[in-house]
Amino acid sequence: MATELSKMRNIGISAHIDSGKTTLSERILYYCNRIHAIHEVHGKDGVGATMDSMELERERGITIASAATSVNWKGYEINVIDTPGHVDFTIEVERSLRVLDGAILVLCSVGGVQSQSITVDRQMDRYKVPRIAFINKCDRTGANPYRVVSQMREKLHLNAVMVELPIGLEDKLEGVVDLIRMKAIYFDGPNGNVLREEDIPSSMLEEAQNKREELIEAASDFDDELMNMILEGEEPSIEMIEAAIRRGTLALKMCPVFVGSAHKNKGIQPLLDGVTKYLPEPRDVENRALDLDNNESEVVLDADDKKIPVVLAFKLEDGRYGQLTYIRVYQGKLKKGDELVNTRTGKRFRIGRLIKMHASEMEDINECGAGEIAALFGIDCASGDTFCGAGLRYAMTSMYVPNPVISLAIHPKDKKSQDNMSKAINRFMKEDPTFQCYVDPESNQTIIKGMGELHLDVYVERMRREYNCEVTVGAPEVAYREAISQRADFNYTHKKQTGGSGQYARVAGYIEPILSEPGSDEEPDGAWHPVDSSDMAFQTAAIAAFKEAFAKAKPTILEPIMKVEIEGPSEFQGAIFGTVNQRRGMIVSSTEDNNVCTVDAEVPLAEMFGYSTVLRSMTQGKAEYTMEVCRYAKVPQSIADDLKKKKEEKDKAKK
Repeated sequence: MATELSKMRNIGISAHIDSGKTTLSERILYYCNRIHAIHEVHGKDGVGATMDSMELERERGITIASAATSVNWKGYEINVIDTPGHVDFTIEVERSLRVLDGAILVLCSVGGVQSQSITVDRQMDRYKVPRIAFINKCDRTGANPYRVVSQMREKLHLNAVMVELPIGLEDKLEGVVDLIRMKAIYFDGPNGNVLREEDIPSSMLEEAQNKREELIEAASDFDDELMNMILEGEEPSIEMIEAAIRRGTLALKMCPVFVGSAHKNKGIQPLLDGVTKYLPEPRDVENRALDLDNNESEVVLDADDKKIPVVLAFKLEDGRYGQLTYIRVYQGKLKKGDELVNTRTGKRFRIGRLIKMHASEMEDINECGAGEIAALFGIDCASGDTFCGAGLRYAMTSMYVPNPVISLAIHPKDKKSQDNMSKAINRFMKEDPTFQCYVDPESNQTIIKGMGELHLDVYVERMRREYNCEVTVGAPEVAYREAISQRADFNYTHKKQTGGSGQYARVAGYIEPILSEPGSDEEPDGAWHPVDSSDMAFQTAAIAAFKEAFAKAKPTILEPIMKVEIEGPSEFQGAIFGTVNQRRGMIVSSTEDNNVCTVDAEVPLAEMFGYSTVLRSMTQGKAEYTMEVCRYAKVPQSIADDLKKKKEEKDKAKK
């Protein structure tokens, strides 16, 4: 039975790492009766968080892959996607926001608005995702939700308005004040399942009344009738206030703020009420596609089960029964046995198995309506593909994929590991567009690229665990080159008599560095013999002549110099300059605009390994960089000597 669209919410939970997103997800599952016991993120009970189904996630206490689940809260179906907070797994956040209608932005009441909070907020803006905020960890020492609300206004430029106040803070956190209904809510029972409503404590009444006035005033910007009632001194109804807050939230001009502590089981149920009241249903969001049969003109999709289906594949996973394809149905209804077309490849396929995901568990379903999130098995497709029913050739605009910032050389330890490594890399590249792999044509090394050291570390570990593939990793070899620094003459005669026809070739001439465009018509001199000269003889003579001349021409080692562009807050400009100078770099230019500085520099490639990690830690994760090959330049003599020494040692080891 398909859920009525007005009772459906597709939401994501996004935040800075360690803000408590996964703990919050776990509590949502518990209060919605999806699980019957609460498990902690770091798995001290030996189980770990339900949404962290990957063994690596439970060990590290972090979320790596976004997990999807469906819960029911007071008659509403809420599809929840828990996403990673670590910048290395940013593609997982992008995937989720592409298909979600609304989001919960989780903030730590101690840490406040942190670097990744800014990143995920920017991602929500990119996809125009309405959001409500939950200030978590109000039980922690140093908790200050009021400071966090100020930071939301200053750093995120959100119209953040509190709809709740905490009753007590730190170890004195008891409950929350509902500013719309003007009631104190306490969370009784061993897991906070029993809600108890009381009058607001007298010590908080004046503050609550002032904050309520602020809330109603902010909401009145989205409801003229509400504004008139305020001016005339009348008391608006609860429904009228909530409707105005909803309009402001959907217009991306207001962000209702809830408070609590997921770990202490306080404030979760009112937050779920906030999801149903203020976040959009599928019809509230306008989704567009490109009509491939009509010059890619934009068309607005309709969340109507009776229309021809339009479906987006937003995430791929290699499951126990083959490739699992996560889908969002934007238009029409899907049933088992229906035929769809992949508009990118033109291939037709039938829906064999249709499922709803609950973290790593799955539930078979017979149909899936507009607005729903589900998964298919055994479909050959790529992340971002669009599936349509007969008669339509639409393509959903794909998600933003950031460029990889770090590289590692990877080498299998034996033949079996080599085969398994290929399988693993092919699967990971299909799953994750930010994970890339190529063979360097100059060094012949297999290079993997990703969003950070943790990102690549996780994939190397998954190769070992999931594919039994032992590999060694290290910094990629830099493709150094050699060039001559002065002119050298050569005159070499190759003569060999073996009885009968012998070998004879003479090669003479010179080599010199090209300091400008070559314009000389001079050709090297030579000599040949009518019987003994041959192509092979001249090749042998040329090789020997080159070796003789190259040694005289004082060869030098050249290294690739990268053009690096670094962008970050102006407050870190001096520190960014310092990192460039420490890496034998040269600053070409520096510009500043709206408190953001852009530094253009030229830095040797050999000095750029590990730079992304250094830059992030030094700028609180707020700076990023891009680089491309600029030119080759002579290496300093001390480094050239080191390179020669290493080459000699490697040659000895081979012998």
